[in-house]
Amino acid sequence: MPNSPLTPGIVPARLPAGKIAENFSDHEPPLDAHEARVAADRCYFCHDAPCITACPTAIDIPLFIRQIATGTAEAAATTIWTQNILGGMCARVCPTETLCEEACVREAAEGKPVEIGRLQRFATDTAMAKGLHPFTRAAPTGKRVAVVGAGPAGLACAHRLAMHGHDVVVLERRPKAGGLNEYGIASYKSTGGFAQKEVDWLLSIGGIEIRTGVELGRDTTLEKLTAEYDAVFLGIRPDAIARGPRRGGDRRRDDGGRCGGAVETPWRGKRDHRLSPGAGEDERLGL
Repeated sequence: MPNSPLTPGIVPARLPAGKIAENFSDHEPPLDAHEARVAADRCYFCHDAPCITACPTAIDIPLFIRQIATGTAEAAATTIWTQNILGGMCARVCPTETLCEEACVREAAEGKPVEIGRLQRFATDTAMAKGLHPFTRAAPTGKRVAVVGAGPAGLACAHRLAMHGHDVVVLERRPKAGGLNEYGIASYKSTGGFAQKEVDWLLSIGGIEIRTGVELGRDTTLEKLTAEYDAVFLGIRPDAIARGPRRGGDRRRDDGGRCGGAVETPWRGKRDHRLSPGAGEDERLGL
């Protein structure tokens, strides 16, 4: 008799192969073109849209939905990526039901919001499937920037730096780039190896080199990086910083600097500029 979910002990094949495949398929299937147009037509295109306020990356949601409604999903993707270069993954994993969709006026009026997350995925998937990368590098500046950490923060930083014409080297201690998107997202939320596809798409702008297996404090130090590069961005998870180094008890980094400085000063360059609201990006880098 085959095993079942009620079979005691640790045994294989509790579920048939088809059921396992179903459990790890898309938990929210993508919209097709017709479904996307129908979903987009539900948007009121609010002027002072509460969904924008609720979005952590302030994407112009009514604009990209209007672009989908008019049959220009590629333009919608550009609108999304301008604010959030990892908008494809965010469309899959962002808790839209407690953010933009919860704030949607149709949710308040009818209990059924516009499907913003699924529409965002439709737009970005459509553009990526066509090989669209709407951003180009500026003229080379001759500046070199090191980015520590190939997670979402490091990758987004690297892409924006590349757009400005800087050469970027991303140092990642793990075998793959992607950080949380690669290692921390349930497979049924990001099927088909999407995390790596999005990394490859992001790198297609050029000017970004990923070096895996390189760990700050083990293979290099902050002092070495600031001597070699014009600026350094620390894209290290706050929880990893709080834990401190793997050895020793004084919560100092292996390179001698206190961990708190990595949080307070994410940019460290020759002139050690701190992030400030309204400052130009190159000025923040000290370039």
